[in-house]
Amino acid sequence: MTGKEIDPRIYDLYDDYCHGRIDRRAFFRKAAVITVGGVSALTMAQSLLPNYAAAQTISFTDERIKARYVKYPSPGGTSGTMRGYLVAPRGEGPFPSVLVIHENRGLNPYIEDVARRAATEGFLALAPDGLYPAGGYPGNDDDGRAMQKQLKQSELKQDMVNSARFVKWHGLSTNTLGVTGFCWGGATTNHIAVVLGTELDAGAPYYGRAPKTADVEKIRASMLIHYAENDPKVNATRSDYEAALKANKVDFTMHTYPGTRHGFHNNSTPRYDEAAAKLSWDRTMDFFKKHLA
Repeated sequence: MTGKEIDPRIYDLYDDYCHGRIDRRAFFRKAAVITVGGVSALTMAQSLLPNYAAAQTISFTDERIKARYVKYPSPGGTSGTMRGYLVAPRGEGPFPSVLVIHENRGLNPYIEDVARRAATEGFLALAPDGLYPAGGYPGNDDDGRAMQKQLKQSELKQDMVNSARFVKWHGLSTNTLGVTGFCWGGATTNHIAVVLGTELDAGAPYYGRAPKTADVEKIRASMLIHYAENDPKVNATRSDYEAALKANKVDFTMHTYPGTRHGFHNNSTPRYDEAAAKLSWDRTMDFFKKHLA
């Protein structure tokens, strides 16, 4: 089923489900009572669940990259130790470094694939698993979402900050750093831009909530900020963010992708918009190549 065939009400329910406002059972129950052309919309709801195997674009055995899992210290984080998926281009390096931050459900296969995509563009990419201290991504998004929600958010964000510093100062890195992330990871990209200040060279958040307006003055990185057109909760934070970035003379660009919904870059569900995902990713890669050179 294509994205255009799905009723907008089902997308709204899916958004509630993805962000933990309702569980899977409630998502399907609410969808089942909606009818489209006299037929239950349950099939539409089921089609929105991710299909990670079909969404893979870069194989983990791709000859252009070298991928492995690494552990590293994370003081002040959830447990003091983190684990991430480190992907390097073939060759001796060093390479500009990029942190890829997952959504609100841990390091799932989609985010690992995004890290591999970044590596094929010449970047040393690290995708941390915020759930590692709790046992790691459990293999499904429902349990992952519940696990991430139970973690202390300040410690989880510190794990991401520590991950950024780890990849920046890795032996294969040129010590330049870009950060990108999606949904929760987009908001955390904004957070890292505030915390790291001059330590961060470039940030490219996807549909992430803005940081506190008073904190924007701490941002020193160049920012490329991606929004979906139909994403009211995230977009409600945009205007104040834009005004604060301008007031503090931050180098930034904002893009809104027409006709898209929250999650449009994630090619594992029908929310995916191929044209917008490609355009935004090309922009992100070009942006990092410019600022991390």
